[in-house]
Amino acid sequence: MAQGLESPETIEAIVGTPVREEETQAAADPGKVIAAIDKSADNISTVRKTTTLDQVEIVFLADSASTEGGPPDAIQAKLTERDADIQRLRQEIEGSAMLYHALNSRQVLLRDVVAVEFSDSKAVIYAAAKPAQ
Repeated sequence: MAQGLESPETIEAIVGTPVREEETQAAADPGKVIAAIDKSADNISTVRKTTTLDQVEIVFLADSASTEGGPPDAIQAKLTERDADIQRLRQEIEGSAMLYHALNSRQVLLRDVVAVEFSDSKAVIYAAAKPAQ
């Protein structure tokens, strides 16, 4: 049988990095999300090269979920402008066992990832989604 992601111990063993969640509103600080989207092209190679992190943080942009009508206009405009970079970024995340399983363990779909930010040995993944209940 395949190894599932039912227990926190299994998730930790696969991901190898603590995963933290935060829920916020994109409309509260759109500049931060837009800045992260603007760095997508640079972060493609960072995702590819990253093998260890001290922490992965998933920031749920609850007001940007498709069920809420999608991202605020300024963020949607930036997503449209950087669409090719974001698509390549998602492909790199899919190829990264650590980041992919971190997202999968929190039931985040790749199509909901809007940006990734790296600082020191931490990754912050912004997702246009609500946390799983």
